[in-house]
Amino acid sequence: MIAFMLSSALSFGQTKSNEARLQLVRNATLVIDYAGKKILVDPMFSKKGAIDSWAGIAKNPTVELKMPVKDIIKNIDLVVVTHTHEDHFDKPASSALSKSIELIMPPTDKDFFIKEGFINATVLQDQKVWNGITITRVDGQHGTGAVLKQMGETSGFIFQAKNQPTIYLVGDTVLTDNVLNTIKKFNPDYIIVNSGGAMIRSFGLIPIILDEDQTMTLIGESGKAKVIAVHMDALDHCFTTRSILKNKAEVLQITEDKLIIPQDGEIIKL
Repeated sequence: MIAFMLSSALSFGQTKSNEARLQLVRNATLVIDYAGKKILVDPMFSKKGAIDSWAGIAKNPTVELKMPVKDIIKNIDLVVVTHTHEDHFDKPASSALSKSIELIMPPTDKDFFIKEGFINATVLQDQKVWNGITITRVDGQHGTGAVLKQMGETSGFIFQAKNQPTIYLVGDTVLTDNVLNTIKKFNPDYIIVNSGGAMIRSFGLIPIILDEDQTMTLIGESGKAKVIAVHMDALDHCFTTRSILKNKAEVLQITEDKLIIPQDGEIIKL
């Protein structure tokens, strides 16, 4: 595995690669080159401070994008959305993307994308093959207790293709038996985890996505997979930072060969 920063994010935005690689755009927004296709995940394109605070600390997102939106969406073949909370699909993303782009979504978001005018949005209930890529939906659990009812349903996705690494995009979820069983079932090469430890303070200090402790537990159950941790340092209600996660890993002697914590704009060859 080689992780590196390109000198120009523009060049990545304009080209496709037959090699599997991933770019963290910001927060949970990713561009994945996979089986010759370019897949955009959970686009959040809002400018810094354009969205109200979710924790009473700062307006969101708390950092700017590292590249122009036009370069992020150039040559995109497919958009995959885990759920339609504003930090995973926002108004600027809806405006920037072609309404004819192919898009895969969970069943609960069907009405949302109809309303937004996307004419090639497909509900994925379980599994489908798209251009030689098998995409499997996995249920997530966006918190526990009372906050779970507030947060609604979320999904993760498995990507599989011939001569490509198997990728498990976990999505917005806490650590559950379903997540661990999915790892055992699919034996992925890479697991992308949203590790920001987000919390809604009005419901108490209960994480609604993985925090540093849950991420470490997942790593212990990850088998051969390399874990790529994202969804940090971009939103005011995410209390697990890259620094906190890295320090926790160091204490447990988990190295960069096992846990990758990319910076915004960084590209990882898979």
